[in-house]
Amino acid sequence: MALGAHPEASLRQRTGEAFEQKHAIARWAASVIVPGENILLDAGSTVGALAHELRGFEKLSVTTPGINTMQELADSEGIEVDCLGGRLRSVSQSFVGPLVEAALERMSFDRVFLGADAVTAEDGICEADHAQTRLKELMARRGREVYVLADSSKLGLRPFHAWARLALPWTLVTDDGADPEQVQKFRDAGVLVEVAAVSG
Repeated sequence: MALGAHPEASLRQRTGEAFEQKHAIARWAASVIVPGENILLDAGSTVGALAHELRGFEKLSVTTPGINTMQELADSEGIEVDCLGGRLRSVSQSFVGPLVEAALERMSFDRVFLGADAVTAEDGICEADHAQTRLKELMARRGREVYVLADSSKLGLRPFHAWARLALPWTLVTDDGADPEQVQKFRDAGVLVEVAAVSG
């Protein structure tokens, strides 16, 4: 099938998709964060849901290129927010490019949380734009612990031609609707997998 049949959805469109699954994943991700940590939040709807879960945290440092995360945490007094600025991708409401990359080269993080348009065990994170995948690879290199937040509908898909390859170990966080065969592929490839239970 031609890639033209899979146009990149806007952040607004993606925020309403798989809502319960994304919030279950976000709750799981928030549960591993320890007060006092320095974390990096990627752009995207699932990572934005994680930002919402962090609003009540104290003594947390968050760095992000995502406008939705900035908005979620703008009035959180217990969270210090560093914004990574660069070229704005309006469709994803995030910043990419050399200015973001230059800033990241001078930072490190306890935990990095990445979003994905799709993810496979063989090739990693699939995105619509090469600037996004380059940035995700750099983000992953700057973190002590790396998590990819992807609901079950994104596993094993290849909608675009841009890929971010991640060095092991990293953790896939998905929901309990995931196909067991897909989950096993990730585990066989050496990826840690955590499955968040969707309430109801």
